[in-house]
Amino acid sequence: MPTPSSPSDALSGTLSDTLSDTLSDMVVVGGGIVGLSVAWRAAASGLSVTVLDPSPGEGATRAAAGMLAAVSESDFGERELARLNVASAALWPDFAARLAAATGRDVPLLRAGSLAVAYDADDLSLLRRVLALHREWGLASAEVSVADARRREPYLGPRLAGAAVVEGDLAVDPRGAHAALVQALGGALVRRAAARLERDGAGRVVAVHDDAGARHAAGAVVVATGAVATASLLDGVPDVRVPVRPVKGATLRLDAGPGLALEHVVRGTVQGRPVYVVPRGPGTGAGPGTGPSHREIVVGATSEERPDDRRAEAGGVFALLRDARALVPGIDEAALVDVTPRARPATPDNLPLVGATAVPGLLAAVGHGRNGVLLAPLTADAVVAVLTGAPPPDPALSAADPRRFAPAARLPEGAAR
Repeated sequence: MPTPSSPSDALSGTLSDTLSDTLSDMVVVGGGIVGLSVAWRAAASGLSVTVLDPSPGEGATRAAAGMLAAVSESDFGERELARLNVASAALWPDFAARLAAATGRDVPLLRAGSLAVAYDADDLSLLRRVLALHREWGLASAEVSVADARRREPYLGPRLAGAAVVEGDLAVDPRGAHAALVQALGGALVRRAAARLERDGAGRVVAVHDDAGARHAAGAVVVATGAVATASLLDGVPDVRVPVRPVKGATLRLDAGPGLALEHVVRGTVQGRPVYVVPRGPGTGAGPGTGPSHREIVVGATSEERPDDRRAEAGGVFALLRDARALVPGIDEAALVDVTPRARPATPDNLPLVGATAVPGLLAAVGHGRNGVLLAPLTADAVVAVLTGAPPPDPALSAADPRRFAPAARLPEGAAR
């Protein structure tokens, strides 16, 4: 059968038109929440799927706090990313409901919204600039008085200069959602590392070889790995440029008793330093003496251009706790049960790479940075659309075209650079 001559030809139509020795319609390399979401959505659409990952969910997914905060995550110079985030956040309620129905595992969403708070006058000035940006972009947020913020969340600290509310923000437990995805995929998840890609004489990617020597043939291969694994796997594919780099952060998990029953995500700046406090529901606490009234609270916000050495510096942990307690003093009484440092795979423009690459048979679902959990449903639907020949699920995805970094990149007409 002739090999398609262009990326669009290579993945148009259904996968029944691909090589006759295909064992799976699709191999996904990477078992974090993005990779497993892609695989689950593909399997639900009728495609046969294999996922390769020796330690699924132990990368950036393990550290993620799970804020589905499309509005609160909006930042200056990132309008295209904001559009992607808004589109994917709207998919999360149905995504979680379908996953719960498929597995019998609860995948609850925190629906109370976010409170954005400012510690001092300079922090309030920054908050108001962000709120003005939201208005410019048509995003829903509103400044409220500190007294109103405390009525909504009584556990806020006594020294705050200002506050805002973002009603539409959601949150999810990424570890719980990932466990449900693992269950849903069952035997499709192979706990092996991908060692290399195999290409045929025409240059099409036709298989992945794992570190045990097994060959996994497929109609398409989706790379959904972290920064180091992505670079290693694509080292032998010079016609694809996927410039992802590690950006290290750490999250702290606390076990809080009934005396700290937070109901909202609290995000803020403390003398210019960002920090967030994300509560789970009752019964999610961990550690000795945990009861049904205990709940997990996740603290985070660190971001450093450093490799994924899986080490947490004492100063970084201290700084997170110091700033978090300035906003929510009650965390002093909570038990610190987990410190998780990980690196997120980020791109030069902070937009992910999602969709067909310049190499037939090879797709990307990488580079999501701090928004991997948030963007998982939209990424999954986008990849499945490419594989099945359906139209893209949202026009904003043109900004995430993986070919934008390729040498002499030529994007489809109308695609954003």
